[in-house]
Amino acid sequence: MALKLYGDAISTCTARVLACAEEMNAEYELVPVNLGAGEHKQPPFLSKNPFGQIPALEDGDLTLFESRSITKYLATKYSDKGSDLLRLNNLKEAAIVNTWVEVESQHFNPAISPIFYQRVIVPAFFQGTPDEKAIEEAVVNLEKVLDLYEEKLSKTKYLAGDFYSLADLHHLPYTYYVMEMPEAKCFNSRPHVKAWWEAISTRPAFNKVAENMTLAGLLPS
Repeated sequence: MALKLYGDAISTCTARVLACAEEMNAEYELVPVNLGAGEHKQPPFLSKNPFGQIPALEDGDLTLFESRSITKYLATKYSDKGSDLLRLNNLKEAAIVNTWVEVESQHFNPAISPIFYQRVIVPAFFQGTPDEKAIEEAVVNLEKVLDLYEEKLSKTKYLAGDFYSLADLHHLPYTYYVMEMPEAKCFNSRPHVKAWWEAISTRPAFNKVAENMTLAGLLPS
């Protein structure tokens, strides 16, 4: 039975799960949730995620939410079918992967998400003008994080070592969008970070997901 993933292809959190599902060669059905109509706040969806946020995953009688939790589940369940994203057979490498998974969640995500929020969410959903001061502050924080990434990536090809892992995959959605914004300079000005991004963003699994990550028509011209 195919997995059912409730979400929106352009959503960063949904795209994170989709990228993992593609890497793991998992069969799934993407069930669209209309955010504009508020479907994520209605009882049918709230029964899947009481916090009213996408995505949510159904696998038989199991329902999961929170994108990073879902990707760990998929990477474990389909470990014999797809990429070795968690290094389950190597305790040391698995620990390093989990460390950088936390780094993305606790340091990278809080730094980059305000840029996306101001550049995309504010004009698209609130018909507002991006707060450039908030963006500037976010850039300062992002550059501090990327300075540490630059140092790490000068020693290994990927964040957890010389192997692609969930730690890298979790960075894909937000970075993909920001690379189309002026703040892409934060990545392009750091050669090892830039090489890392080029390596992870050109993987076939993510390329398939990225085909549907278009903001065309969402933002004002």
